Amino acid sequence: MTPPISAPRVWAVVPAAGRGERFEASGAEPRLPKQYAPLDGVSVLECALRALLREPRIERVAVVVAADDARWPELAARIGSEKLLTAIGGASRQASVLSGLKALESLAAAGDWVLVHDAARPCLAAGEVRSLIDALEGGACGAVLAAPIVDTVKRERDGAVVETVDRQGLWRALTPQAFGLRELARALEDAARLGVPVTDEAQAMERLGLRPVLVQGSPFNIKITRAQDLAEAARILQGTRGGKMRIGQGMDVHKYGEGDHVMLGGVRIAHSRGVVAHSDGDVVIHALCDALLGALGEGDIGRHFPDTDARYRGVDSRELLRTVAAMMRDSGFVLVNADVTVLAEAPRVAPHRLAMAGNLAADLGVAPRLINIKATTTEGLGFLGRGEGLAAQAAVLLEGA
Repeated sequence: MTPPISAPRVWAVVPAAGRGERFEASGAEPRLPKQYAPLDGVSVLECALRALLREPRIERVAVVVAADDARWPELAARIGSEKLLTAIGGASRQASVLSGLKALESLAAAGDWVLVHDAARPCLAAGEVRSLIDALEGGACGAVLAAPIVDTVKRERDGAVVETVDRQGLWRALTPQAFGLRELARALEDAARLGVPVTDEAQAMERLGLRPVLVQGSPFNIKITRAQDLAEAARILQGTRGGKMRIGQGMDVHKYGEGDHVMLGGVRIAHSRGVVAHSDGDVVIHALCDALLGALGEGDIGRHFPDTDARYRGVDSRELLRTVAAMMRDSGFVLVNADVTVLAEAPRVAPHRLAMAGNLAADLGVAPRLINIKATTTEGLGFLGRGEGLAAQAAVLLEGA
C-alpha cells in the first residue's frame, strides 16, 4: 500500500571514504580499498548498495567518498541509478556520516528518516531493509539491525581468559541503523563538539537518551575486514541466490475503437484511434503485470483486477502495476530485468521508449536501465497487420531478496 503523502520519507547514507584495509586484486592495481575489492562480478560497494537502491521507500542514497576518490564516478555511472547522490567524506567515519546527512538535509523534510549502512557490508538482504523501515513506520523512535550473540563470550587480559561473560541480552550491532535524519545529525554534531568518539550511530543517539528497537538481522550480514572475508561473502551471495530465480512471461491484446490516443507504458500517445478496454487499455503494463504474476505463481491480471469489477473501469494501469510490485516485494523478490515488446503497425513507439521505461521503473522501484522497451510489426499479417489492434509481450526475471 502506498503511504500517504504526509508520511515521513526515508533516505540512506553509505560512508565509503575509509582508507583502511587494502586487498590484493588482479590487474594493474595490485591493492584496492576494501570497498572496491572485486566481489560477485562487481565490487563490495556495489553489493552493499543493492538492497538500498532496490527498496522503493528509500528516496535517495548518499554515498560518501574521499575527495580524491577517482573510482567512484565511474562506478556510479555504471550503476546508473537516479537515487544515487555523492557527498565528500571527512577524516573519520563519524564525520563522513555527518557529511552524508548534510547532503540530504536540503532534500529532506522535518521528521524524515535515514538509514546508515556500512560500505563494507555487501550481504545486506532486501528483507532486512524492509524490516527496519517497517519498524520505523510502526512507531519506533529508531531501529538497529542486530544479531543475537549465540557463542559463549570470554573476557581476556594479557591473552588469558579472566571471565566468562553472560551472553543473555547481548547482540551484535549490524547495519543499517535507522533514526530521524535531523536528530541523528544533531547527535553526531554534539558528540563531535565534545570530542566524544562513537563507534556507531546508535551510540550517538543513546548519549541523548534515545532507546532504539533491535531488529533481528541475518548473521550473514558480515563486514569485510580481512581478505578471507571476501571469499566468505562470495559464498553467502551465491547461496542466497540458489533456487530463488523466477521467470515470467505475459501478453496482452486490445482492439482499436473510438478515441484519439493510446496508453503505452503509462505514456499517452496521440493516435487516430483509441482502444476498447475496461481500464485504460495499456497493453504494455498489462503484459508486464501478467509476466510478474506468472513469475510469482499468482495467476494472471484478470484474477486480481477482473473486468467485472467497477473499481477498475478506466483505471490508470500504473496503479495496477504498483499493486503487483508490492506483491512482488512482499513475496521476497526483486526485479532483475524486464523485456517488453510492443506489436503494432502504429503508432511509433521509439520516441516514447525512455519515458515508458522511466514510468515502469519508478513503479517497480528499479533503475530504468533494467527495463527494455522495443517494438515490431507483423509485416501486414493478421489482425495486427490490418491495424485492427495492438499487443505487447513481456518477460521478466525475478531474484529472491
